[in-house]
Amino acid sequence: MDLSGITSALKSIGAGTATTGVAGAGVGIGLVFGAFILSFGRNVELERQLFSYTILGFALAEAIALFALMMAFLILFG
Repeated sequence: MDLSGITSALKSIGAGTATTGVAGAGVGIGLVFGAFILSFGRNVELERQLFSYTILGFALAEAIALFALMMAFLILFG
């Protein structure tokens, strides 16, 4: 019974599943910047405050993508 081949296949499946979080983060980043454009169009005077909130939202969404990618690498090479 060759368990190394099964283990390698399961690691690949697990890493592929872990990277689905990257797609979710991409959607989240799109929503953050889309909301920024809409809110900036409604109230131009709040540009600085809206932009700082947008950058904060972008950083949080990007952190989720990095955690998902880190988990995929840990599954593959750990």
